[in-house]
Amino acid sequence: MPETGAGIHLQNQLEMLAQDFRTSDPPMPVFVVHAQDAGDDEPVAALVRQLYAGQEAHGTRCASAQDTYEGDTEVRRAAAMVRALSDPKKWGGRKALYRRYAFPRLRLVHAIDDAVAHLGASWPSPAPGSPEAGQDQRQRLLNQLAEQRWRPKGRPRWRSGLPLFDMAHILPASLLTVLAALLARAPWYAAGASGLGFLVLLTVLNYVLPGRAPIFLWLRRESRWFMTTTFLRGADQDKPTEVSLLRPVRSWKAIAARASDVAEALRAGGDFHLQLCVLALREDLRDNHRRASWDLRGFKRPRPPMLFLPHADAANGGLELIRAVSDVRSRRSELDPLIVVAAVHAQDVPRLERSAVPAPPAAEPSRRPFGERLRGWRREWTQNLRAEQSPSRERSVLPWVMKIPLPHDQLEPVEDRDARFHLRASTRPTLARLVWALHTLALVVVVMSAGTIMRAEALHDRYCSSSVLTANRDTRRVSAPDGGTECIGIATAGVRFSDWLPSAKAGPDTERVSAGGAPPWTVADLEQRIAGENAEVLARHADSYVTVVYAGPLSADPAQGTSLVKGAEELAGVYLAQAVINETYTVKLRVLVANGGVDLGHQVQMAEAIAAYAGQDPTVVGVVGTGRDLRSSRRTTEILMKAGLPIVSGTNSATYLPVEYANWFSLAATDEWQTRQMGLIAAQLRTPSTRQYALVLARDTARTDDLYTNEQARYGQEMLVDRGFTPLPQRRYALKGGKPELRRHVQEICRGDRVPSVIYFAGRAEDVGPLMTQLSAETGCSKKPLAVLTGDDLSKVDFSSTRNSVAPGPNVTLYHAALAELEKAFRQTSFYVDARKHLPGLADQSLRPDSPALASGQTALAHDATQALYDAATYPEKAQSRAATWVNLRMVRLEAMATGTIDFTHAPLYDDRTGHSIVIKAVRRTEHGTADSDVVCGRKAGDTRPLTQAECSINRRN
Repeated sequence: MPETGAGIHLQNQLEMLAQDFRTSDPPMPVFVVHAQDAGDDEPVAALVRQLYAGQEAHGTRCASAQDTYEGDTEVRRAAAMVRALSDPKKWGGRKALYRRYAFPRLRLVHAIDDAVAHLGASWPSPAPGSPEAGQDQRQRLLNQLAEQRWRPKGRPRWRSGLPLFDMAHILPASLLTVLAALLARAPWYAAGASGLGFLVLLTVLNYVLPGRAPIFLWLRRESRWFMTTTFLRGADQDKPTEVSLLRPVRSWKAIAARASDVAEALRAGGDFHLQLCVLALREDLRDNHRRASWDLRGFKRPRPPMLFLPHADAANGGLELIRAVSDVRSRRSELDPLIVVAAVHAQDVPRLERSAVPAPPAAEPSRRPFGERLRGWRREWTQNLRAEQSPSRERSVLPWVMKIPLPHDQLEPVEDRDARFHLRASTRPTLARLVWALHTLALVVVVMSAGTIMRAEALHDRYCSSSVLTANRDTRRVSAPDGGTECIGIATAGVRFSDWLPSAKAGPDTERVSAGGAPPWTVADLEQRIAGENAEVLARHADSYVTVVYAGPLSADPAQGTSLVKGAEELAGVYLAQAVINETYTVKLRVLVANGGVDLGHQVQMAEAIAAYAGQDPTVVGVVGTGRDLRSSRRTTEILMKAGLPIVSGTNSATYLPVEYANWFSLAATDEWQTRQMGLIAAQLRTPSTRQYALVLARDTARTDDLYTNEQARYGQEMLVDRGFTPLPQRRYALKGGKPELRRHVQEICRGDRVPSVIYFAGRAEDVGPLMTQLSAETGCSKKPLAVLTGDDLSKVDFSSTRNSVAPGPNVTLYHAALAELEKAFRQTSFYVDARKHLPGLADQSLRPDSPALASGQTALAHDATQALYDAATYPEKAQSRAATWVNLRMVRLEAMATGTIDFTHAPLYDDRTGHSIVIKAVRRTEHGTADSDVVCGRKAGDTRPLTQAECSINRRN
């Protein structure tokens, strides 16, 4: 630390400036210290070195100039001194806060200067006849700058050999690529690969390709300064003078033109070179202490930079540097943080013209302490600074210079320890240094990374399609009955329910029911074709289309004996209707697929997803499907009704839904009406004046959502009593491992003294096979005539297949209802021609109503339901709102459909309509041990005539 009187007082002045700089931007003088006596020049220089050491110990970013610099003129030597100051290692010792300084503006000026020096005297006026004479001189300069990468020649000793030092724009561009990929819900590895690939590409373009400018040159901060500073304002106002992110070519031309003008001025020499270097230096220092920056570096560097010149003379250009600093500051209106402390020989003081502070009277130094005089000089310098900068002020050529004469007694060491006490500005770290620092950034990165990973995991566990940051919220993951995962909701943005099916891993056999076979197409086939139709609609008919949602069971659980055959067949009917409609009509049909899970076990969540999506998409006019009668059917229908969506179901036979909900329309005959028609068969099985027993055998639904079974059991029991049978106690069988536990029930039924002649089976199609097998094995039932009556769920079974085991015993006849009488509508419909044309796997088949792929009627019913909803949504030849579609449904009458005539014109409000399609079939055992299915009677859709017992006679085969 300084131990002389002048050193202590000057150090205190510097500390007061540092303290003021912590909270404001005070004007920073150029302190020129000199001896009053010529013999004290060396102690003054030693004093400046002591001040440098003291400030470095306090953590100030300070630099010290050498005694000599190369250059043929004093101005050139001063410019070489400024060039040396562009080395960040010259600023700030080990105690300096925050990271090193950066000098991009100053280095750009040096790069142009080096390019001019490399081109030599032949630029910009080559000798006539030389190879350079025929070249574009501006292009020569730009080529040289490109070779230098627009940097000074030679690699600075403070810079590593890695090219990553100049990634200010390449890294953000790559990170933006990663972020864009994540927002587009790309997988994290795809986003990372895209970002890394873009980073490598830009790095190659920026560093590897020789002879070209950096790829983001026009975005660099030095380029923006280079084009916007008025110091370099071009005389030609027609030339572009700005850089723009969105106009790289124009920006490049502007930079090239400005570089050429500056190069010519540098070639001319004079004070311009030095002043431009000083201007670039002060602008870099201002930027290094800018508080409003992304890293808040101005708050983290609370002490101003200081430049110490122990010998400012003509040999090193120090005097010209002092002049240039004062001149540039006078020309510019912004304050910069640089403090200059220079020691000048007494004989060189006149070269600085005069001090901004008039010399005090000769007697004053002896009457006032030096410290008071120094403070007074600074106060007076500050007050006179504004006037002294005026161009009209006579002889005020160096207004920013404050000359301080040092008497001999102030250059001697101070013996009193108390007198050697000096001030020190606050060393308390700033809030920005504590909060917005590398350790904070590391903590934030760790927390954000952990949060991002947790969020990504949460999104992945909750939604079917997700990325690191976003997810498709129209579909959700739920637990499947087998412990796996189902995808529930409405498929949008490329989600495919087929990706979640067991069949995707286990093969097509997992799509088979125990009593029948799967269709020749897969859900994946249909989803792909529907997506193709949708893309065509949106691309070419975006102003004229309606959207229908198919809501069905598109999950399978082979372990529990359930399959997606129903959903696959219904989806095929919806797609077939879409393909025909889009091929025929001007208003196109877009289909969205929704999944309610295994046996529609999650149909409430599905309905909520459909309603939420419909709230955003006004083209959604209704729903087709919801084809199972469950306890949740009321809630599902209510959710869709509140969303304003009508439902047209092909196969849901619930009796209560059309009575309770005005938005419910179904092509399926209700359970109550079906059971009454089965009563025509039961009446023929009843022998008058004799006691005949009958019972209802139903699946246990206590732990399930199934309501269809309960409805069938209830109406079946009532029907048997009405027909005069003596009812036995109803039996309920359970499922274990997906298989029905029927053995005990069959044994008790067949071995007792009250063997029933009629069993009403209120179960599911997959349970019929085990029931038939066990009835055939029991003597009490196999040797006596036995009739098994059941509902429409058996229409899913293909009895014509030789691979199934649903063959009744020799004396057992199975009677079941089906929802679609296809045979009577066959001659009048184009359904089978269209199916062969559009559905996968049917092109080589001759289709009929009994063709295995279409015999169940599920495809036909879904097709007709879609046609009915579309007709209501486009009447008359115009896309309608969902409210208008709901109203128009009661005016729909369609002839020549797959199941007959679809007629809603006489459908009463809150009551069941008439004219449902119905068929009653009898299944018997053949002599070959297989099943033979025969139609007993039926009505196609639209035929309101009641079935009669004579028409449904069973005596033909008995």
